[in-house]
Amino acid sequence: MNPIDVMAVAYMNRTDEERKLLRLRHELTQLSIHTELRDNNTALLVHRPGGRGLPLWVFVGYGGAYFSWQYAEKRHPVNDAEGAAKVLAEYVSR
Repeated sequence: MNPIDVMAVAYMNRTDEERKLLRLRHELTQLSIHTELRDNNTALLVHRPGGRGLPLWVFVGYGGAYFSWQYAEKRHPVNDAEGAAKVLAEYVSR
């Protein structure tokens, strides 16, 4: 693959990850969880309710198949953004 093709594929994958993070952000907002897209839309910063504790970083990992957090020890399939939002909301609310 030539360098231009490599860059095009990387851009398409990044755009796909952005869409997945935006969908997750929308679902978390519906659950009243404050989030911010960070690092050129490659990560989602999830704030804990009431500002207690450190926020949580969420990434799209494992080849674009999972949302991952907590040093990639926790993950949820990206095709279930609503379920991922519920799991994350519970996780940050502890």
